[in-house]
Amino acid sequence: MTTANEFDLNGLPIFVALVEAGSFTKAAERLGCTKTRVSLQIRQLETRLGVTLFLRTTRRVQLTQSGEALYHQCHPLLIDLQGALASAVSDTQQLHGELRITAPEDYAAGVLSDAVVAFSRLHPALHIELRSGDQVSDMVQDGIDLAFRLGWLKDSTLRARRIGTFQQHVVAAPDYLKRYGTPSHPKALEDHAWIAFTPLKAPLTWAFQRRDERYEVQMSAGLAANSTVSLVALMVAGGGLSVMPDMTAAPEIAAGRLVRVLYEWALPEGGAYAVYPPGRHITAKARAFMAFFDIWLEDRPKYSRRFGA
Repeated sequence: MTTANEFDLNGLPIFVALVEAGSFTKAAERLGCTKTRVSLQIRQLETRLGVTLFLRTTRRVQLTQSGEALYHQCHPLLIDLQGALASAVSDTQQLHGELRITAPEDYAAGVLSDAVVAFSRLHPALHIELRSGDQVSDMVQDGIDLAFRLGWLKDSTLRARRIGTFQQHVVAAPDYLKRYGTPSHPKALEDHAWIAFTPLKAPLTWAFQRRDERYEVQMSAGLAANSTVSLVALMVAGGGLSVMPDMTAAPEIAAGRLVRVLYEWALPEGGAYAVYPPGRHITAKARAFMAFFDIWLEDRPKYSRRFGA
């Protein structure tokens, strides 16, 4: 078996391509080489490692346990290597073309907009489109290079990186609370008007925690909103209570338009994610923006990794 210092890394990208393609023919098509070259590289890789990576049949290949272990260890490393090479290129070359970014309305307005403007000044030849909306878009169909999503990712197969967290608060307008009372326990929410935020997977079911006490509430909603702007407007108008991320609720609370209730009770912490389109290739423009955004967040306390803190 070859030692680490003598190891040839050229076979690893071909190994990953074969795993993802599922056959030698499809892997060769993806790599733009012959099936014979793919087969030869895999045999050489197995010889160097001293293990069998694939069980071969006439129609397809199947990973062995050793192959599974190698794939899960080397695939993230290859992705990081591609990112490092892309970042090196973007550091020495001016970015051109178009970069399309999508994000929820509150995150786009409250966090991303300043970063996008700063990044555009570094790359004046790059056209950046920031699309905001609370509905999840099809990144491939809409030509999106980079998406930011809040909460919990519904699709576990997405290529995503968690970049921060946020708290969720129950809020309502002062006039609503004056008219109908302020709930002191989650159970009391069942008797209040609730505004459902429809982009959420379960907008009517919420689990509250207070030390060792847990309480789950199933609300009924007479009103619903499909965007953050509409949700805020309905609450400010006195339509009822709802849950909002702390970064979205903070300016409304500071202005006196909304009030937080149930201070002693915590809702599950949400995550902020950078999401890339499916497939292997991540554009140099998207990688360059994320490298910039990571540094930008660290340098600005008000946009800390705990958004809204």
